[in-house]
Amino acid sequence: MGDLLVTTTTGAGTTLTGAEVAAFRANVRGPVLRPGEARYEEARRVWNGLIDRRPALIAQCAGVADVIQCVQFARTHALLASVRGGGHNVPGNAVCEGGLMIDLARMKGVRVDPTRRTVRAEGGVTWREFDHETQAFGLGTTGGAVSDTGIAGLTLGGGLGWLAGGYGLACDNLLAVDLVTADGRFLTASAEEHPDLFWGVRGGGGNFGVVTAFEYQLHAVGPMLAGRVLYPFSRATEVLKWYRDFSATIPDALNTIGGLTTAPDGTKVVAMLVCYHGPPAAGERVLRPLRTFGSPLADEIRPRPYREVQTLLDAASPRGRRYYVKAAFVEAISDAAIDTLVSHFAAVPSPFSLLAFQQLGNAARLVPPEATAFYHRGAMYEWFVQAAWPDPADDDGNIRWARAVAGAMLPFTTGRGYVNHLGPEAVEGLEPIRAAYGPNYDRLVALKNRYDPTNLFRLNPNIRPTV
Repeated sequence: MGDLLVTTTTGAGTTLTGAEVAAFRANVRGPVLRPGEARYEEARRVWNGLIDRRPALIAQCAGVADVIQCVQFARTHALLASVRGGGHNVPGNAVCEGGLMIDLARMKGVRVDPTRRTVRAEGGVTWREFDHETQAFGLGTTGGAVSDTGIAGLTLGGGLGWLAGGYGLACDNLLAVDLVTADGRFLTASAEEHPDLFWGVRGGGGNFGVVTAFEYQLHAVGPMLAGRVLYPFSRATEVLKWYRDFSATIPDALNTIGGLTTAPDGTKVVAMLVCYHGPPAAGERVLRPLRTFGSPLADEIRPRPYREVQTLLDAASPRGRRYYVKAAFVEAISDAAIDTLVSHFAAVPSPFSLLAFQQLGNAARLVPPEATAFYHRGAMYEWFVQAAWPDPADDDGNIRWARAVAGAMLPFTTGRGYVNHLGPEAVEGLEPIRAAYGPNYDRLVALKNRYDPTNLFRLNPNIRPTV
């Protein structure tokens, strides 16, 4: 086996000898892939087709012992390292160029305790897999809005989702995590053990270690009223204003997304998506104003199992398409913000792109902003643009359009972004990171200094150590 050129944490190149790589492989139970080997190309690909990076090594971990070996190897050789859970992160932080990719995608264990209403799930699990196991017992928890999102990245960044109105964010339902720290230690963090670290992983991203397993509180989650109502784009301003007023007064059991998209026939439409997880009769009453407002093009609201609700946005976010996302939190939707979105969507260059407001949810907003690392409890919505297109030749036009929309929308936002939607240019700059973590940033820096002083875990919305 030949020597291998790799990238270090400083960005410089160095060489690992064939013997060093062979010894590493011998100590890892899962496959360790090099460029040119079988399955390497598949393993380096993630959800966003715009990401095209080539790690020097991809370690497909089979368990915690493999993760420990990876962290120790990266630290010993000062290797640039990335961590892949579900691989759904928009800027592709899971994939490093020339370094070691610590891939948890094979770690799929899920164990439900129906008596305690808890679940333990490993770091490579997606929400589709998670819901498959928990719904077998009529249980669930807040978990995003696209089913092949990984539980790890979504939860560590906060975790917006359909059930947040009643049960809070994904991180609010977290009971404990197992993780491997930058010095190779295996720790459990919870309210009782390492509570400082437990505070930090609930919104602080992957800055403090490789989380190998998550324990969540579950809730009784049965069939719910959910689906889309579509209106013609010609009525976009009127409909979005109605959505603003409706969504501002909803009960805890309801959560919503309102925005602009393109139907399969190429027609621009306004879409309101809802999920009501309370008693069906009450849900019919709550949703009646929505279903009777104006003359919708389509009303797709019906009783659905939670597993199906989690797929409502899957068709708009298929794996392999090219994506660019900009987002920020919004305290209230103004008329000017609506006008801005409508005017920009009229010139959208791709039929696969969308603009939307997603509600945080009532219960998520009741948690004090200092209670977890996720700070943005005062926001009513996250506004986002998801530019999406299939052809690399169209990259510049679509990215330019998304940036223009984001720039025009900035005055109507808090100026603070959601950690899980920070783009690569934000991750590279300190000020967007400070804004994303808000007043919790200094406390997070203190944690970083303690648990990762050399910034081994830097391919994330990075909290830079100061020691």
